[in-house]
Amino acid sequence: MRGNGLIAQLRKPPGGRDARTMLLAQCVDRTGTGVWAAASVLYFTYVCGMDARQLGLLLGVGAVAGIAGSPLAGRAAERVPVRWLLIGCHLLRLGTMGLLLVVDDFGALLPVVALTCLGERAAKTLEMLFATRVAGERRATYQALFRSVANAGYALGAGISAIGLAVGTTAAYRTLILANGLSFVLAAVLVWRTREPAGRGLVTAASGAEPAAVPSAAPSPWRDRGYLLFVLLDMPLNLDDSILNVGLPLWLVHHTAAPRAVVPVFLVLNTVLVVLLQLRVSALAEGPRGAAAAVGWYGVTLFGSCLLIVLATGGGPWTASIALLAAAMLVTLAELMRSVSSWELAVVLAPPGARASYLGVAGMSQSVQKSVGPLLLTGVVMAAGPVGWVGLGAATVGLGALQRRAGLRRLAALAGPSAPDGSAAAPAVPAGEPAKRAGAGVG
Repeated sequence: MRGNGLIAQLRKPPGGRDARTMLLAQCVDRTGTGVWAAASVLYFTYVCGMDARQLGLLLGVGAVAGIAGSPLAGRAAERVPVRWLLIGCHLLRLGTMGLLLVVDDFGALLPVVALTCLGERAAKTLEMLFATRVAGERRATYQALFRSVANAGYALGAGISAIGLAVGTTAAYRTLILANGLSFVLAAVLVWRTREPAGRGLVTAASGAEPAAVPSAAPSPWRDRGYLLFVLLDMPLNLDDSILNVGLPLWLVHHTAAPRAVVPVFLVLNTVLVVLLQLRVSALAEGPRGAAAAVGWYGVTLFGSCLLIVLATGGGPWTASIALLAAAMLVTLAELMRSVSSWELAVVLAPPGARASYLGVAGMSQSVQKSVGPLLLTGVVMAAGPVGWVGLGAATVGLGALQRRAGLRRLAALAGPSAPDGSAAAPAVPAGEPAKRAGAGVG
């Protein structure tokens, strides 16, 4: 990965042709998602006639439904090929987008939006499983490439959406829905052109090595206290998303003298930095121990951003703007580290024979954060003022250090004699011993 640029890596990604096709499918999917994300709130408000209370309930129900998508997808992937499940998720979302064209009643929209969010979250988990299996030990590089193309897709989608929003008619909004639906069709076709990775239910390298044997009774992630601790700690260590999209804009508007024109710059800056820096940051956080170290740096970086937010509170327009833009840069840097470390640790801390279901449980972290994170920021952190931001930063440092320590202890407990540095995949956990082997050291 070192010394190779983004374009060169995209031409020859880890996993070869199938990985390249999947990356293209993900880019197409995220472009459509960007189109709909930029227009959805306005569509529900102006076309469907929802008030703020109904809109909040609708989005909340969708977020809660998304939490179930990850474990359901992980469990299903141990029985059904990932490729077909992912195509099914794209077609499910195509169907719900089609229903939006004919349904505008609030009660009917609740299950439609819930199914959309469930399918979206399940698709992301399945993409992670596919990538982990085709990329093998180079999964961090694949994740960096995915993050780059996904952000480029989101940006392109938002630009397309801006055209429709500028027109502002009902027909324009429905055209944007059709554009999102088209992205699902194209993504499904691209996924269909890939080949299913070997070792159903397992995570295997792309080198052609024999997959590990599946235990007769694979351990359950819901009974593995050590892994559940990792997932529990990972939830607050995803707060960078809510800080960037909710905390910074609201704090700028209500507590600083910075002009509101700075708000869209946060997202532009985030997109550009992710595309430019994700590969470099991923190189620094490569491997299990690099990922564990990145978790600790995540907390320190997020603490620095919180201090800059506090600094912006008492300054003039220029001081506040510079401080908040610097905070957005640090939040993005934390996001870059988290996107690699969280995924890498989710893989290496799980038993190889049951990683599909384990990664499904780990995938809940982001869904829970999207549901609870905004409420935590607005109801607790911002309500407490500058002290709330300092407290959030300090808590993140502590949680990051705890996650790093727990991860290293679990790695040491899982490491076999052939991997004294913890770099090799952990051995399978014998059936009936999830607490003894998988949860050792951190339960």
